Amino acid sequence: MGNFEPRPVESFDFKEILYAKKDWVARVTINRPQVYNAYSTLTLREMIEAFQDAAWDDGVAVVVLTGAGDKAFCTGGDVKEYADDYTRRPRDYYKWMGLFVQCHDLLRNIGKPTVARLNGMVVGGGNEFNMACDLAIAADHVKIRQVGTKVGSVACGGATQWLPLLVGDRRARQILWLCDEIDARTALAWGLVNEVVPSAELDAAVDRMCQKLVDKFPECLRYTKQQTNFWKDLAWNATIGHAREWLALHYMSPEPYEGMTAFVEKRPVGYRALREKAAAGGSSEFLWGPYTRACPKCGAKGIPEGFAYCGGCGAKL
Repeated sequence: MGNFEPRPVESFDFKEILYAKKDWVARVTINRPQVYNAYSTLTLREMIEAFQDAAWDDGVAVVVLTGAGDKAFCTGGDVKEYADDYTRRPRDYYKWMGLFVQCHDLLRNIGKPTVARLNGMVVGGGNEFNMACDLAIAADHVKIRQVGTKVGSVACGGATQWLPLLVGDRRARQILWLCDEIDARTALAWGLVNEVVPSAELDAAVDRMCQKLVDKFPECLRYTKQQTNFWKDLAWNATIGHAREWLALHYMSPEPYEGMTAFVEKRPVGYRALREKAAAGGSSEFLWGPYTRACPKCGAKGIPEGFAYCGGCGAKL
């Protein structure tokens, strides 16, 4: 037995992904259709485990990434988890993003070609996983969309780095800034996917591509992948550490609080309220203003400027 023995798929106890290996192909399926295959912290942990196994398995020649059902490939990170956990503990978002980076690094450096099987909505971080794969085949009903600036975040977990490489500078700005949907045919014309097929033909098209890849020399294919990863790796490695730091700090600001709370509460986002507050000379960087007030009664300091009463003793300020 060697030091890098793969495991049989039945030995894994995955809760949020499905993992299968057959006919030289490993398939990793995000299995959270109830939330349109948004990934949670647990999902990322399980994907890391599956990608590592597939990398070590010499019986795997190609890895396919997809989502359960036919409505969504992946719609990015679980915004409810973000709102409940990371707007309250931004330092934990830094830890979460460590898992996210590890998952992406394993996928890109898996040593085998990877194919994104796009079976539905491809949104936010879902499109970043699409772009992290080497090739992509989309069903004709697929819609692709980045949403960072709509929900109080920045799509710098792959999208800001790789979209200019795939679609060009102006189209990348359009996708990232406007957050408009891109249909499957437009995605094909712009270079976001390699092939578009009717939904009923998606599996057959993915299987055809996989078997073409199986019938290539593995070492030549591995090094060709490494070489063609150069620009993606350069953009990623030069920016992802900064992105991790900035996003963790940004979770303390009103933008993610408002954007993600509105998403969870299913209400319109108050984009212009923040702009109006800043234009009027107020603070758009703090939810209740900067921490400038002190309580004359109990001596508490660092009370937000917008508070009329002390949060410690209740005295009027």
